[in-house]
Amino acid sequence: MKNILVLGGVSYNLIIDVDEFPQPVAHTISSVNSYRETIGNTGAGKALNLNKLGFNVTFYGVIGQDDYGESIVSTFHQEGIKFGYDVSPTGTERHLNFMKNATGERLSIFLNSIPEINTNKEVVEQYIRENDIVFLNIMSYCKDFIPLLKKYNKEIWVDLHDYDGKNEYHQDFIDAADVIQFSSENNPEYPETIRKFLSDGKKLVVCTHGSKGSTIANEKEWLDVPALKYDAIDTNGAGDAYSAGILYGVAQGYDLGKTAKMASIAGGMATTSKQLASEALSCEKVEEEYRKIKSK
Repeated sequence: MKNILVLGGVSYNLIIDVDEFPQPVAHTISSVNSYRETIGNTGAGKALNLNKLGFNVTFYGVIGQDDYGESIVSTFHQEGIKFGYDVSPTGTERHLNFMKNATGERLSIFLNSIPEINTNKEVVEQYIRENDIVFLNIMSYCKDFIPLLKKYNKEIWVDLHDYDGKNEYHQDFIDAADVIQFSSENNPEYPETIRKFLSDGKKLVVCTHGSKGSTIANEKEWLDVPALKYDAIDTNGAGDAYSAGILYGVAQGYDLGKTAKMASIAGGMATTSKQLASEALSCEKVEEEYRKIKSK
């Protein structure tokens, strides 16, 4: 399998499961369904899912010198993922996520964010040299690495998340990307956005639609792919698992349709777990699930 570098995006989150989101009025919530603290964020999600799909993963992030940072280091060590990091003077990034049980919707509150920091570019440059493909996440500090990625001519995958088709913040990442993923959540004109990316020379463009499936396109094909049905309990990490599934299909040399199915399987499996990556995820499992789907 290929060597994959994931740049940026790790936090330690408090997740609270609720039937309804808190209302914007003064009141007391006397009970919740459940709560937990766990590793989070898009880079961590991609790294964990890619690792389970057999890739050799290196992950770089920013953490604090605190208990949360130590938990993150321990998690990646246990998973066998090479993890390099710089230290934030304000501590590890923290999110409070309210998860709506019935729909899987998420309400996020950033408790602590990463400030502008001086990253160790020598270490990151070494990581870039050692890896074949780079997932460049849209953290502000990751913009510093774009010149290095261009220097070594690495294939760059970028997840724009809920990109609306206009936000100028994303432009540096868009310009650098060879493969782009984004969500249609805030972009009703997503077909136009896909066409624009393809006309700009992107190799592959993926637009996810949550429970409605996804659209995946390259210069030769355009496929609308329905979502697979899984008994979802937590949607955290589903988009990152989907990204990992796309790369798995591409690395295996599968056609666009089979690649999209692999991504849907990985993403669907993520929703059945309280973790960012399903404990059951593996190359063998996604292939087994695909055979089941194909036989129906």
